Amino acid sequence: MRPSDDYVHQPVMAAQVVAFLVTGPGDYVDATVGLGGHAEQVLEAAGPESRLLGLDLDPRALEVAARRLGRYGPRVRLVRANFADIAEVAGREGFVPARGVLFDLGVGSHQLGDPAAGFSFQLSGPLDMRYDPTAPVTAADLVNRLSEAQLADLIRRYGEEPRARQIARAIVQARPINTTDELARVVARAVGTTRGRIHPATRTFMALRIAVNRELENLARGLEGAVKILGRGGRVVVISFHSLEDRLVKEFFRRESRDCICPPGLPVCVCRHRAVLRELTRRPVTPGEAEIKLNPRARSAKLRAAEKLLEAA
Repeated sequence: MRPSDDYVHQPVMAAQVVAFLVTGPGDYVDATVGLGGHAEQVLEAAGPESRLLGLDLDPRALEVAARRLGRYGPRVRLVRANFADIAEVAGREGFVPARGVLFDLGVGSHQLGDPAAGFSFQLSGPLDMRYDPTAPVTAADLVNRLSEAQLADLIRRYGEEPRARQIARAIVQARPINTTDELARVVARAVGTTRGRIHPATRTFMALRIAVNRELENLARGLEGAVKILGRGGRVVVISFHSLEDRLVKEFFRRESRDCICPPGLPVCVCRHRAVLRELTRRPVTPGEAEIKLNPRARSAKLRAAEKLLEAA
């Protein structure tokens, strides 16, 4: 299934994104433009004097976003790029200083609904899980090539899966595994199916997706780049969907909001670090019950926001 203009796309916490991100006319960067839902809301709220740069690794999503945002003409620039490279891309495209940067993390509903993309354990498809279809490593490569110890470490670290060792052992014994439904069955047999509301393979699939796409490493680079390109008073807004992402964002915002990040106990500051951000959300903002009812995917979403204190470098 290819995403199309007929796809019903519901951007998560759109009203909250606009409220925190849009502070007036200027240049905005949607680091995960996807199908263009948030971008459309930002452009409308920011007004006709504003521009938007949209980044995404998925060429199919960019095609849909281009059609959706086409009526804004030259106010929109879409680029196929990893948000880890946001500083370089924004500089090249003339979007520095930016007034706001948005990250909507995780896999999109259009990707979960595409069997060929291999993200979902509910649909039979190849074990792929790449946001960028030209990237060299797939989920099948990891599943079939890593040692049992390496697989267990990956599933435990990125999936926070307490039964990672027995899942890894079952995977190695069942190899080769080449499809999503094969892997889901192997995991379910290894750990059983009595795990509450979530499928027993949920954490394993999430761990593989994070590893394939180097999501945490790219997020760390992307946040650093976003801060670099923001002008004074510019804002960065991040929507995350699992604890590892949210923890990384929280710790980044906390660190960059402090004047000293020296280890506790030092008599004087030696780090020379200076605060560049002001946190706008000490606790994450979450969607309301009405939105969750309309869009169940929003249930685990957490939004954090911060404001730049200094001019862009």
